[in-house]
Amino acid sequence: MSFAGTVIDWQRERGRHDLPWQGSRDPYRVWLSEIMLQQTQVATVIPYYDRFLSRFPTLHALARASQEEVMPYWAGLGYYARARNLHRCARVIVDDWHGAFPKNADDIAKLPGIGPSTANAIAAFCYNARQPILDGNVKRVFCRYYGIEGETQKKATEAVLWERAWQHLEAVPDDIDMAAYTQGLMDLGATLCTRSKPACHRCPLAGHCVAKREGRQAQLPTPRQRKVVPLRQVCVLILEQNEQILMYRRADKGIWGGLLTLPEFRDRQACTAYLQQALGEHTAPVALAAFEHVFTHFRLHIEPLLLHAPALPAMLPPVGDEADQSSRWQWVALDTLADTALPAPLRKLLTGYFDETPNGASGTPRLF
Repeated sequence: MSFAGTVIDWQRERGRHDLPWQGSRDPYRVWLSEIMLQQTQVATVIPYYDRFLSRFPTLHALARASQEEVMPYWAGLGYYARARNLHRCARVIVDDWHGAFPKNADDIAKLPGIGPSTANAIAAFCYNARQPILDGNVKRVFCRYYGIEGETQKKATEAVLWERAWQHLEAVPDDIDMAAYTQGLMDLGATLCTRSKPACHRCPLAGHCVAKREGRQAQLPTPRQRKVVPLRQVCVLILEQNEQILMYRRADKGIWGGLLTLPEFRDRQACTAYLQQALGEHTAPVALAAFEHVFTHFRLHIEPLLLHAPALPAMLPPVGDEADQSSRWQWVALDTLADTALPAPLRKLLTGYFDETPNGASGTPRLF
């Protein structure tokens, strides 16, 4: 039996069939799932996927919404450029494609935030297009099956992987079930050919797998060279008044672009100096427990300061170099934090420092 035939048979019998986006040929739902699954585990994605669809059930509903309405439904999922591109893409489809998702993979790949593998997956799942995919799971399957060396993010290695992916499709009949084949490759990588402790004894491809034959599962794919992860530091201010917190909406760029965040300072001294200038020389914030949040390319050391302000001037001066920051400041009620577009570490910080009272209003902050 061919490689593709083996994958399809295994998927139909042993693959995953209960994921909320499976069985749908609606390109909006498939596209949403593919974007959310980038760099994110299935178990994490499922509640976000369901919640997002309950608020934006159609592409037109997403396109009609503002970015400020969209971001709270992505907050905590990370890689926020995905959400901004998702929203922009919906509007492009409505404006340039009369609200209908293009069917050709090359056209899909030209849309904002959609790369070749994602475009091919949408075309395969929704239109049974003979297009290969090459996400992280599939790269791992191919690297082990063929014994392909080289870091998978390198262009030369990726070119070899794409060549193999196309070869499999060229060798199968025209009536191949592309949805089952595509899902099967994803399922193999996600459930059997895992990064550590692969279940080779249950893999339908094990009989012809180079890594299995040579005992090189741990060496393939070739691990990335480890780099020193730099440490950055920031001081954030929790300025509370009447059970509200002062926040500002970040510009649409960077890791937290478009989200609401707390005012930031380079260190505690800079924050204290700012508060004394704005509120009086005797103003003294309380230091809370510092913590770290790990991103893909750096670690962020966050030092929070807390200040209860019974009265504030009508306009606070901007913080740091962002001169227009004050124009984007917002007062956010403590009991609405769950529905606010916050970065994951700040959500964890705020929900950790403010207890929930029985009636749902936030109570006294607690120090760790």
